[in-house]
Amino acid sequence: MHPEILTQDGYVAVAVDQAPTRDVFPGIRLRPLWKGPTGAHANVLEMDPGTSWPRRDVHQPGPEEVYVLDGVFNDGARDYPAGTFLHAPAGTWHVPASATGCRLFLFYPEG
Repeated sequence: MHPEILTQDGYVAVAVDQAPTRDVFPGIRLRPLWKGPTGAHANVLEMDPGTSWPRRDVHQPGPEEVYVLDGVFNDGARDYPAGTFLHAPAGTWHVPASATGCRLFLFYPEG
């Protein structure tokens, strides 16, 4: 065992189910997990069955990395089951929705 690992500056461990939630839209919640000094950040997004973003989700100022943890995510064009990774370059957009409900890991390397 190396307990000193946890005392290193910047080393962060978060239990997703214990992270605070913020309502983004009805039936859609965000759980912030980490934010770095340059603006990079990681979240878990939870979408209840039958929910959708009310408008385009534009990726600014940088790209969005999405990993479907469970359920089925729809980007407005097609469905992506659990285990799918998506990379959305800066300036692209989608309209998130989920007929079944889903949980997504989101990473924004540039903020």
